[in-house]
Amino acid sequence: MTGERDLRTLLRSMRPEVNPGRYVFTTVPDGGMPTGVTPVATVAEHEGLTLVLPEADAVAAGLAYDFVAGWITLRVHSALDAVGLTAAISLALTDAGVSCNMVAGYHHDHLFVPYARAAEAVEVLEALAAECDQPPAPTRPA
Repeated sequence: MTGERDLRTLLRSMRPEVNPGRYVFTTVPDGGMPTGVTPVATVAEHEGLTLVLPEADAVAAGLAYDFVAGWITLRVHSALDAVGLTAAISLALTDAGVSCNMVAGYHHDHLFVPYARAAEAVEVLEALAAECDQPPAPTRPA
């Protein structure tokens, strides 16, 4: 199934959903996966393996972190080559003063925002979706 590419459709249909729990970003310098952790995302970097995982997993494994996030999934199936979705979401959240780390999955985009502001971020995204649900303004002929 091919993902959606039209920006207006993506924004109108994003249906942001908060996943339960608290999530953290941490790193494992040697790249080995600690026992007992179940990351929701990983990124291999020169400095080590970045893990995004439930806070409880990080605590149990003794992994250091300094950012606790709420995890929001956009329920629209976005194409990996869609243009503008990240920029539009980033701008809306920037205007609200909400930091955001985005991770693209094969089917959906995932946002990690400050845990205490996850509900607010969803409200911002729902307002953006509602704006895109309105018909485009008519253009005047030149």
